[in-house]
Amino acid sequence: MKIVECVPNFSEARRPEVVAAIAQAVAEVDGVHLLDRSSDLDHNRTVLTFAGEPQAVQEAAFRAIARAAELIDLEQHRGEHPRLGATDVVPFIPIQGVSMDECVALARELGERVGRELGIPVYLYEYAATRPERRNLAAIRKGEYEQLKAEIGQNPAREPDFGPAKVGPAGATVIGARDPLIAFNVYLTTSEVAVARQIARAVRHSSGGLRFVKALGLLVDGRAQVSMNLTNYRKTPIARVVEFIRREAARYGVGIHHSELVGLIPQEALTEAAVWYLQLDQFEPGQVLENRLQAAMQAQQTADFLEAVAAPSPTPGGGSAAAHAGALGAALAEMVAGLTLGKKAYASVQEEMETLRQRAAALRAALTRGVSRDAAAFDAILEAFRLPKSTAEEKTARREAIQQATVRAAEVPLETARQAVEVMELALQAAAHGNRNAITDAAAGASLARAALTAAGYNVRINLGGLDDQETATRLLDELRQLETRATALETRLQDTLTERGGLTF
Repeated sequence: MKIVECVPNFSEARRPEVVAAIAQAVAEVDGVHLLDRSSDLDHNRTVLTFAGEPQAVQEAAFRAIARAAELIDLEQHRGEHPRLGATDVVPFIPIQGVSMDECVALARELGERVGRELGIPVYLYEYAATRPERRNLAAIRKGEYEQLKAEIGQNPAREPDFGPAKVGPAGATVIGARDPLIAFNVYLTTSEVAVARQIARAVRHSSGGLRFVKALGLLVDGRAQVSMNLTNYRKTPIARVVEFIRREAARYGVGIHHSELVGLIPQEALTEAAVWYLQLDQFEPGQVLENRLQAAMQAQQTADFLEAVAAPSPTPGGGSAAAHAGALGAALAEMVAGLTLGKKAYASVQEEMETLRQRAAALRAALTRGVSRDAAAFDAILEAFRLPKSTAEEKTARREAIQQATVRAAEVPLETARQAVEVMELALQAAAHGNRNAITDAAAGASLARAALTAAGYNVRINLGGLDDQETATRLLDELRQLETRATALETRLQDTLTERGGLTF
């Protein structure tokens, strides 16, 4: 399963019936899970968080934009937070089994549709931006709706990426793709908004502050607020931001009254903050009760899986075992990256290893899901063979169902094969640049991934033999052979790496 998160911001919070209608537009789309709804009356802004399969999430975003355009008039809207449109910003965030490039494609497809069908000007930002100066959301939103209305169609810099060069009551919408973000506000023990603005200026990166921090100073509920977006919590942890603000506030004789989250936050970010404040220098994630419990449950699931494979039933079978082996390979690559992070001797590859760890984790999750997907694909073939065949119509329907199920039964292990080769590439990278003490763990990961490719390949080939559509069979087989060729080359490079860097002999 591919999972994308979408976190659109709407310029409305004071009319709950409008917010409810927009949320309902999202909830009505099959395959989309509405995870959170957060409204701020002073900002007059609502943030929805939903996730699901990419195309379903894209459809939900379009329906929400359309509903907001019907119900929100920017001519009447006022709030503390800067805004450009009824639907102000729509980011897509890759969560599992989805690349940033795929999220960029989703953003651009949605932008084209919004411009064409709804007549709303659309600007692309962050990774989806078509111009370097539009990567930054604040740059696009400068002057807000009022300035855009005056300049669009006159100033070439305001030319939208999609849609008309004019704005209506719904304003314009900014759509893009980005990394996970934490929306985080700190309230001060003062009502002087000038203090919040000075602190925001100090903390935000664009004016010389902390990297990956965007900040504004606002007056909310009669209290000065530093409103922030933290765009990379791993590189600029939330605790560092809070302490920076605390020190700056002391300059003006004020302190932190309280803070708040807008929307959701990754658990890892909260754990890092707790570790920092408690000075748990030897902390390991396994010391968290819930993490240890989850690990124990996963271990039991592994034992149950092995029992299920050993049982005298057709599923789970070789295809599921292939996906399981691939997941183990990804886990080892992920482990080596983790053992490299934070080590002074490997300071030059920290960013590379962090990216590797994230990619390996996504592949591990996808391959784990592949275990049940392969079993389900084979069960679908069995169900198709059980269909009635008494009449000519039933025979035709049965044969079509068998053919469709067979194609699916070939495509699922082929996807496992693709992912296995990606794991091999990551394992090779870990062996070449990661912690030398874990080089054989990386090699073991690559070997498990190679075994996963081989086993998945057997399942692809056996199912292709039952296809009437030779064009599809040839296409799938050609892709499998290309993957096998890549894997052979990777094995050779891995052996060379183990010889040169690890001193192994073959």
